[in-house]
Amino acid sequence: MREFSSTDILFIVTAVRWTLILSAIAFAGGAIGGLLVALSRTARNPVLRQAATGFIRVFQGTPLLMQLFLVYFGLAVVGLPIDPLLAAAVALTLHASAYLGEIWRGAIEAVPAGQNEAATALALGYRDRMRHVILPQAMRIATAPTVGFLVQLIKGTSLASIIGFTELTRAGQIINNATFQPFLVFGTVAALYFVLCWPLSLLARHMETRMRRALTR
Repeated sequence: MREFSSTDILFIVTAVRWTLILSAIAFAGGAIGGLLVALSRTARNPVLRQAATGFIRVFQGTPLLMQLFLVYFGLAVVGLPIDPLLAAAVALTLHASAYLGEIWRGAIEAVPAGQNEAATALALGYRDRMRHVILPQAMRIATAPTVGFLVQLIKGTSLASIIGFTELTRAGQIINNATFQPFLVFGTVAALYFVLCWPLSLLARHMETRMRRALTR
């Protein structure tokens, strides 16, 4: 056992980059998957709708921790050992795809039906209607809740410590095991999460306020 020092603080701060990298990978992958899920949920094809609904129910209805375990340990059981970063990225991407897909599905359905009807009257196909008319309006509606979900995703990366990935929380655990000063160690970790998430929370709140004001005009 030793004292908690500036070197330990530096080690914890350095681990922030892995939290940000994992969050960026999961959010980028989740954005692609979420768009596919949202389009499937609003499609006319019942098979696509049912498949997207089932995907959302599975990943919203099970804990993220269990999803991490299944990806990391499940693949190892069938003879496919996987790197902790890759396992965490895959699990968080699937998790983000389900939530972003539902957020964006709601935004697409919030666009007035008259917009779709007008685009159809102009002989625009499905792809052009979505690309030029529906999605641009839906993205404006979805921006605030999307930023809000990003805050939750950043905090959710802390669960990757369970499978041995050394992000911010795991770095705190390593230092705490060496110093046995949990208040100082995890107080530092909590402060860093606050620094990462608080500005995004303010941004999401500001966007929601602007959107509310725009809708009441």
